[in-house]
Amino acid sequence: MNLCLFDLDHTLLPFDSDHEFGEFIIRRGLVDAAAYRATNDGFYQQYCEGTLVLADYIRFTTSVWRQMDAKAQEALQQGFMEEVIYPAMKPQALELVEQHRHQGDLIAIVTATNEFVTRPIADAFNVDDLLAVELVRDTEGRVTGEIAGIPSFREGKIARVEQWLAGQGRQLGDFDRVSFYSDSPNDLPLLERASDPVATNPSPALESVARERGWRILKLFE
Repeated sequence: MNLCLFDLDHTLLPFDSDHEFGEFIIRRGLVDAAAYRATNDGFYQQYCEGTLVLADYIRFTTSVWRQMDAKAQEALQQGFMEEVIYPAMKPQALELVEQHRHQGDLIAIVTATNEFVTRPIADAFNVDDLLAVELVRDTEGRVTGEIAGIPSFREGKIARVEQWLAGQGRQLGDFDRVSFYSDSPNDLPLLERASDPVATNPSPALESVARERGWRILKLFE
């Protein structure tokens, strides 16, 4: 069995789902549009520049919906999927996942976007194993705005993958081939651990690294 790992945003999806969720919140009229967009855009710029403090962003991005009851949260997730995600899911991305499934690979999505946003997306890609940023819940099951455990961000993606595999009695070295598809230089730590790193719809910075190192480059959405 081989292992295949996928980043999500700008890799299997043609945009950043975290940022798009913020825009969706704005369109729903749940926040002050100008103030929320300015903050959301600022955090996204920090992510692109590699300076994001993830804990600050998680507190911000969960601040609106974590106050809702479970039914309203579910409706928000469903609305986001129907309005934003389903129309953006490209056949070539679905086919790539299915290709690895057909080969018998063990598959997971490893993303720095939180579990509330990404669990329905992983389900839509028919991927059971999602390593996303997990959220702390209080004794009544409500999200607090804090991160649970190691966030799946930068070097944390390696730790989360290793934890996930250890739960199955496996480790990275057990696989003949480890593929990792990502667009972002934030994912260089995990890309460097893969035997088959694939710069997928890469940012200019990652594309430069990939060309220097002879990594495969996949322009999935062209």
